[in-house]
Amino acid sequence: MTAAFPIQPVARFAGKSELVKRPKEFACFSYDADHKFHLGAQSLKWYYTPDLNVDLSKGFESFEKHDDSVDEHLDSLLTTIADYEQKTSKPIDAHIIMAAPFDDDGFEMNATLYRGCIFIEENHAYKQASRANERPWNGPIPQEVMQYWGYKFETLSTLPKPWGQTSRDFIESRPDHVVNNKEQYCSVVRTGIGKTILCIGGEVDAIWDDKPRTQGDPINWVELKTSAVIQNQRQANNFERKLMKFWIQSFLLGVPKIIVGFRTQDGLLVETKEFRTMDIPLMVKKDGRPKWDGDTCVNFANGFLEWLRHTITDEGVWRIKRRPRSAEIEVFKVEEVGHGDIITDEFMNWRIKLELRQAQPPTEDKGAEE
Repeated sequence: MTAAFPIQPVARFAGKSELVKRPKEFACFSYDADHKFHLGAQSLKWYYTPDLNVDLSKGFESFEKHDDSVDEHLDSLLTTIADYEQKTSKPIDAHIIMAAPFDDDGFEMNATLYRGCIFIEENHAYKQASRANERPWNGPIPQEVMQYWGYKFETLSTLPKPWGQTSRDFIESRPDHVVNNKEQYCSVVRTGIGKTILCIGGEVDAIWDDKPRTQGDPINWVELKTSAVIQNQRQANNFERKLMKFWIQSFLLGVPKIIVGFRTQDGLLVETKEFRTMDIPLMVKKDGRPKWDGDTCVNFANGFLEWLRHTITDEGVWRIKRRPRSAEIEVFKVEEVGHGDIITDEFMNWRIKLELRQAQPPTEDKGAEE
């Protein structure tokens, strides 16, 4: 049986935004240059202004590209959460645990309910099939090269240490550095939309200054994006729609600043511009004919998450699906029992052990009684 959440009419989500809790990082993990997992901030990068008039295609032949044909599920996120829970001796408080959502027009995700919490992952098989079925690219520049431009911009804009600890030679040689997208820093945050508490893990590109000493305090993250130079109204409209995706991604992880590198049609970086995440919805409204509304986005997310929590009410593996340009999101069960590969055995065993610990009565201090 399939349940459906209607997207249209969008007007029903208009109005004052539901309450959103500020995302607070409580843990992090990293992938190194070989994409090996590590707990902690090993792969944290610092933002430093890039040189302009750099060809973003430079070095494509030596690109150290991550092979994402392997389905990693939520394994790294769950390992990080379990490590945090071992330190606090209690499970995190969340209705939904998920990797940062992707924003394609059509999508599929897998979900399962475990101990009252819904765990959501990308449906890797759908992602791979979608790539295989893409229409042939006929542009003058290969699509793989254009995808590389974003990673090149990140390499041009980041340092592995704060500026004061980095040599001038390293900074000035960034245009010649080998680009490697296997290395990632991932922030794990707790946030909330309306009555739904979320735990989200997602990649963060760089930090502006340094992490605060107090866990949970705001962090000056920077999200790095590229976009074509705006030369006409059609391109301006396209960029406005891009801004919605940029805003959603940064808003959910608590990233306060987005820096966009504007490039020519053939990939020459010519300008950078900073956008404050919180200002983007208002900026779009001031345009006169906004293509989207921030309050509507939040209210839609709130409505869908509430509905999802009332739809996925027992175990098994569920599919969350939106067909391209569809007016609804479908949810249906694909496996009647179990949790598929969404949750690792190690995580489930840890949660069982944690529950047993919490169920044990506190031991009496006999020495104090005597």
